[in-house]
Amino acid sequence: MRKLVLLVGMGALCLLSAPSLTAGMIPSWEAPTGQLGFFPIVNEISLYQNYDDAGENRGKTLQIISINSFKVFTTFSFEFTGDFNYRYSYRDIFDKSAGMMHHDYYIELSIVKPINSILSVNVQRVVSTFENESINQFGIRLSF
Repeated sequence: MRKLVLLVGMGALCLLSAPSLTAGMIPSWEAPTGQLGFFPIVNEISLYQNYDDAGENRGKTLQIISINSFKVFTTFSFEFTGDFNYRYSYRDIFDKSAGMMHHDYYIELSIVKPINSILSVNVQRVVSTFENESINQFGIRLSF
């Protein structure tokens, strides 16, 4: 726990002491033709120490979120969300005597095509340790 607090503290100190850094360290770019481009929206890495409601240690989580907009003749977004957990989940939530898994993960990969400022079409693939096989999702998204 001390190492995690030290790591977060050092990271915050480095960011606060570097005046030339701005939010969004990955630069946007667009080709002169206007047909190709890359526009970062969110790129984050988070570290968590997990506890359940009773205060029991439920391990650690590394979370990666990356949402970037691309332009290849038309604009769309590519989204990656990953939760990687260590000593986090029970093997069987209905039989906790079976013990805990050493690690599990949940990953979402999405391609989103905006139709207008509110409506988008979304194609998503979900890969995780708690599903027998990967799941494909097709749907619409409302942004407000």
